[in-house]
Amino acid sequence: MKPVRQAALAVHFLTATGAVFAMLALLEAVQQDWRAMFLWLVVAFVVDGVDGPLARKYVVKTNAPEFDGVLMDLIIDYLTYVFIPAYALFGSDLLPGWTGWAAILVITYTSVVYFADTRMKTADNSFSGFPGCWNMAVLVFFATEPSPAVMLPIIVILAALMFVSVKFVHPVRTARWRSVTLPVALVWTLLSAYAAWRNFILPDIIEAGLVLTSIYLLCVGGVQQLIPRSRKSG
Repeated sequence: MKPVRQAALAVHFLTATGAVFAMLALLEAVQQDWRAMFLWLVVAFVVDGVDGPLARKYVVKTNAPEFDGVLMDLIIDYLTYVFIPAYALFGSDLLPGWTGWAAILVITYTSVVYFADTRMKTADNSFSGFPGCWNMAVLVFFATEPSPAVMLPIIVILAALMFVSVKFVHPVRTARWRSVTLPVALVWTLLSAYAAWRNFILPDIIEAGLVLTSIYLLCVGGVQQLIPRSRKSG
């Protein structure tokens, strides 16, 4: 077997580990061990950030075409970005009673429709509409503990933004401002891992950093739409 094919297959198998991390996260969620659940989701998030560049480097569509890496990635993303975080909202005390039911129904239904939308990617490799990153939103909810009166409207707004022509950047693939966006995404990942490790008992500065990096990642794509690209911009 040629080394390049071995590498391409290894990338597929790396992507597939996300399903294992999803199961481990779900098992912790059932036990209401939110700390461990989010730590596994952070691990899955890191794998998701690494496997894409590797897949492009080793041209997996050509060198290991018998496995559909895009389909595999979408299945795992739905579990780790949508399904398990939605369950965490419902299973915790953050959204009690009917608010929890409303949140999980809105999140799971709108997200599966969005994930199946063939128009979800833009020409510059950004996302058209909020890309269903509920794992990030729910982690911030756990860290900041807003009231249901604040949280539920945010969830509804984010769900609606899935179907609006507003851009959301991909930290790795969106070239414009990547020199800023990628470090911000890395900082967010480190802060989120720290927050989960500390069971969301955080110093104010860490909580503020998590909120600010989240706001940047949420809004930078829309800002790019408002600011015309100059000829010299990257």
